[in-house]
Amino acid sequence: MRYSRREVGKLALAGLVLPRLAGAALFQGAAPRGPVPGVRVGAVTYSFRSMTDARDIVAGMRKLGFTEAELMNNHAEALAGAPAPPPLGGGRGRGRGSLTPEQIAEFQAAQRAAQEAATAWRKTAMAAVASTFAPVRQAFADAGIGITYLVYNFNVKTTSDEELEYAFQMAKALGAVGITTSTTVAMANRLAPFADRHELMVGFHGHSNLTDPEQIATPASFAACIAPSKFHMINLDIGHFAAANFDPVAFLKEQRPRVMSLHIKDRRRDNGANTPFGEGDTPVREVLQLLKQNPSWNIPGNIEFEYPGDPMVEIPKCLDYCRAAVA
Repeated sequence: MRYSRREVGKLALAGLVLPRLAGAALFQGAAPRGPVPGVRVGAVTYSFRSMTDARDIVAGMRKLGFTEAELMNNHAEALAGAPAPPPLGGGRGRGRGSLTPEQIAEFQAAQRAAQEAATAWRKTAMAAVASTFAPVRQAFADAGIGITYLVYNFNVKTTSDEELEYAFQMAKALGAVGITTSTTVAMANRLAPFADRHELMVGFHGHSNLTDPEQIATPASFAACIAPSKFHMINLDIGHFAAANFDPVAFLKEQRPRVMSLHIKDRRRDNGANTPFGEGDTPVREVLQLLKQNPSWNIPGNIEFEYPGDPMVEIPKCLDYCRAAVA
């Protein structure tokens, strides 16, 4: 299913784009702040996943000049005091293959204990979400960074309604205007009543798997996900979309009223690899130019660094490419 421009106009007139505009009001009336002049460019904290201390992520984002974040829920929970998982291999060696049977048993016991501790911590957090995550919001605010979106991935088979409620409450406590999620098409109907009740946007993140009809990758699958609620939106990962051999520029123009945010990365077509910016087939430059030419869209493009390397070395290169693209 693809919406024509006329159908998109009807959606706008029907009020289906109002949630995105309400969230965008946080950035209305001023030129985008941040590391790329003239365009809203933030970062997904997943980009800094190699940093084992979530506090280093906040410091790293501040150092690189980011003023808005798309915060992974595990990073939010770590900053709120959730127990850390045991290191791979129990701190001995590089993996299970280098461990003795006794060490493997010790590591498995540590994993079980850590899971039990994490479950107990989350139950406590669910009972006091606002107070649990207020310090996390403040930590980013002190660094001059707004938490625009919470990343919380849902599984239709294992995510309980209690956890869904927790995710929406967490997003609100963090000051986020929406949730982005990697999930499946079937999850859209379950999420709709939560999005409607909380009046919080949910941006469905796409990948490049075209063989599983439950995966979100095609224009039709995005259309199926946004249909159940006016608060359902699109979190368009331009790298994955290009890797699935679709055109991110054309799709963004067509679906713009329902596009909540972008993930900026470069990948090769035909489900190819992630690459440094400018070395793949993703029209990163063209997308950024489109955003600059249409400031009223007010759509953030959040860098999601996925190719190998040190984020504090490679993300500055990504930012340099973005600045040159819109200069």
